[in-house]
Amino acid sequence: MAKKTASRSAAKTAVKKKWSGLGAGAKKSSAKSSARKTIKSKGRVTAAKKSAPKAASKVRPKQRVAVSHHREEDFKADGLRTYAKYRDLGISAASHGLAQAHVIRLQGPCNPDEVSKLHFHDVEFQMVYVLKGWVKTYMEGEGETLMKEGSAWTQPPRIRHMILDYSDDVELLEVILPAEFKTVELKA
Repeated sequence: MAKKTASRSAAKTAVKKKWSGLGAGAKKSSAKSSARKTIKSKGRVTAAKKSAPKAASKVRPKQRVAVSHHREEDFKADGLRTYAKYRDLGISAASHGLAQAHVIRLQGPCNPDEVSKLHFHDVEFQMVYVLKGWVKTYMEGEGETLMKEGSAWTQPPRIRHMILDYSDDVELLEVILPAEFKTVELKA
C-alpha cells in the first residue's frame, strides 16, 4: 500500500510541475518546438497553394462545449417526423451548424401508413444508435434489418431508406452532418 501512495504522490507532483506556470526554460523549449512546426507547415502550405486552384475557404466559428442532461420536458414533437418526439442535445448550436444530435422517441404503436415512406436525406453523414427497444428498417442495398438496443448503423449520403416497424418504447440517438439538411420523400 505504501508503494501505491508513493507513486500517486510522485504523479501528482509531476503534474503540478508540468502545469503550474511553466518556467522560462520550458517556454523557450516550447517556442522553439512551435517555430519548427510552423516552418515545416509553411512549406507544405505553399506547395499546396501553388498546385491547387484558389477556392474560397470557409472559416467556421470556434465550437463550444455542449452539455445536455436528461429532462423529460425536453422531448418535443417539433422535428422531421410527426410520429416522434425529439430531445435536442445542443450540438447544432455548439458547432454552429456543423452537426446535430438528438434523442428520438418514436411514438407507438407503429402505423406503417404514416411511418413506412421511402425517402433519403441530403446529408454528409448520418449515424443512428438504438438506446432502448428495437426498430426494423429498410435500406437500399441492405434490405430489411432489425436493430435492437445497442445496435448502431450509418446511412451513407442520399441512401434510400424507411422505417418498417418499431417497439412502443424505442429511443434512438441520431447524429447528422450538417445540422440543416433536406429530406426527399420518394414514390415507392
